[in-house]
Amino acid sequence: MSGHLTSRRPGRSAARRLRTAALGAALAAVLVPALSGCGGGTSAAAGNATLKWTSSYFPAHWDPVVSGSGAQFRELALVYASLTRTDESGKAVPDLAESWEYNAEGDQVTFHLRPGLKFSDGEPVDAKAVKAAIERAKEQKNSALFGDLTSIESVEAKGLDAVVHLNQVDHQIPQLLGSRVLQIASPKAAASPEKLDQNPVGAGPFVVTQLIPGTKAVFKKNPDYWDAKNIHIDSVELTSAPDASTVVNGLRTGVYNFADIEPSQAEAAKKAGLDVFVQPGFNAANISLNVNKAPFDNPKVVDAVRHAVNRKEFVDKLTFGYGEETDQPFPKDYVAYDPQSENAYPYDPAKSKKLLTQAGYRPHQLKLNLVVPAEDPQAEIVQSQLATVGIDVTIKIDKNWATPFFAKDLTFSLYSTTGRDSALQTLTAHFGPNGPLNLSSPYQPAGFEAAAAKVRRTPLDSPAYPEVLQAATRAGLGSRALVFTFSQPNLIAKSPSISDLPKVPAHLTWTGVTIDGR
Repeated sequence: MSGHLTSRRPGRSAARRLRTAALGAALAAVLVPALSGCGGGTSAAAGNATLKWTSSYFPAHWDPVVSGSGAQFRELALVYASLTRTDESGKAVPDLAESWEYNAEGDQVTFHLRPGLKFSDGEPVDAKAVKAAIERAKEQKNSALFGDLTSIESVEAKGLDAVVHLNQVDHQIPQLLGSRVLQIASPKAAASPEKLDQNPVGAGPFVVTQLIPGTKAVFKKNPDYWDAKNIHIDSVELTSAPDASTVVNGLRTGVYNFADIEPSQAEAAKKAGLDVFVQPGFNAANISLNVNKAPFDNPKVVDAVRHAVNRKEFVDKLTFGYGEETDQPFPKDYVAYDPQSENAYPYDPAKSKKLLTQAGYRPHQLKLNLVVPAEDPQAEIVQSQLATVGIDVTIKIDKNWATPFFAKDLTFSLYSTTGRDSALQTLTAHFGPNGPLNLSSPYQPAGFEAAAAKVRRTPLDSPAYPEVLQAATRAGLGSRALVFTFSQPNLIAKSPSISDLPKVPAHLTWTGVTIDGR
């Protein structure tokens, strides 16, 4: 399974039921004992600034190679740092690497690491650690990241200089090797990936002191983090979120002071005196079609589905005023959004019915199974909208849905992602011949490969970059494999005692954040 994308999130109660059995045996077991003299780290010392975060995305894996760059990267970023990170404009800025530069040909980039850094186990943060991290991400059998690193041929370690040799010109590398794709673990700890998976060792802002798999993790501030002076939180208590109905009450009573919430909870959170933080991002939901299988091997059937989709209904029923209609994987104000492609297939049920007739189908003759991992109101909306044009849909729930989806065995499904720091990575994931989100692999739209290559050859600071990137988006949207429906930001409810977070797209950044003014 190419776990480096985030699957569409089912309802929390459904998701909770799915993982209850798997967690049952783990609840009583503490696999990571206290790593320092903190009495197990189950509670903060008096006077400490403690973040009590309950998350719907509590990591199943703490090895970043296995966890991949899905939504859990935010939680793993407590422990791990990367070569680069993302600023509020979406650009790559220094993290473990203080600078970098390309060679004249654009097929080699050298990252210069900050001197004197070490992992929480005392191992040095040097070019050898970067080389080991990249090689492990490319080669480890259960890696969810290997597909993101195809441009990297090899890494040469020269003290604090990591020289990344590419097999093609690719100016996306600094954006790619951030906290979504290359969270760097201690090579010593990573020598046993199974142990690292439940005992994370990184060079990030915090160090884990206790971990109960699937349930709770406790962290203390890492005094050796390169930017420790700007980390004002002393400890973090991360728990797996309960059912949605109880999260706001837990925040109100102080059980938690930070939580991701559904749009349906936002109003209740505000009424409870909580801050609702709208985190910008690149979330986009889609209907996934397999054009290698009937009936979607007929372009007229694909177009019939495109014109049957009423995006406004998704927004009105699911986002509570926080979402917007979209027919692209990017928000309208983002550099990769292509205005020329906007509303290419408008809602037109009459045209949809006509196309089905032209494809040889009588009303309600065409019957489809929509396979999803759990109960989901999106599926019900799709079912209703297609019934209107004469397509009968049966919703099939398969809790092991991921296996056939990533094996490209399904015909019809739903998916959504949180996007990527590299816009090109987002595009290739959706539209490339090996893209995990491309249910129709190895199919790709005409012209996409050439357009993507042109993006790689274009420096990010080139005046031509926006036009080149939008052209690649345009080529990708020629795909018959995806029909985008709606997007919504990530919503966070927090105690007013926690200061505002930097609005970094899709990331939770703790730099400068204070609790109770401390």
